[in-house]
Amino acid sequence: QVQLEESGGGLVQTGGSLRVSCAASGRTLSGYAVAWFRQAPGKEREWIAALSRTGSSTYYGDSMKGRFTISADKGKSTVYLQMDSLTPEDTAVYCCAAGNRVSASSLGKRGAYDWWGPGTQVTVDS
Repeated sequence: QVQLEESGGGLVQTGGSLRVSCAASGRTLSGYAVAWFRQAPGKEREWIAALSRTGSSTYYGDSMKGRFTISADKGKSTVYLQMDSLTPEDTAVYCCAAGNRVSASSLGKRGAYDWWGPGTQVTVDS
């Protein structure tokens, strides 16, 4: 069992930046693919980015490239999502997910991940 917890959400002004973090309780995420998703009110959960199991490759949803950056610290104890040039349309609950059986072709698919954090709210104020 992997217990994930996100942190770093909050209120930010339009055009601002924010970095959210994802950590696993009592363990590192080494060997796990880790992804960030978001869900806005009334909308489906949307994939943002993923970090491969080895941590050597990053992947992004088509509409997420350029403003979002996924990374991890050495040892992969924490996975980050840096968000820049935020707009009110980025307001959502941001969740991280992890899986140890995620193929390269399924990194953007919700069903590929076995463990999910509760999410952290990001609100972009106009």
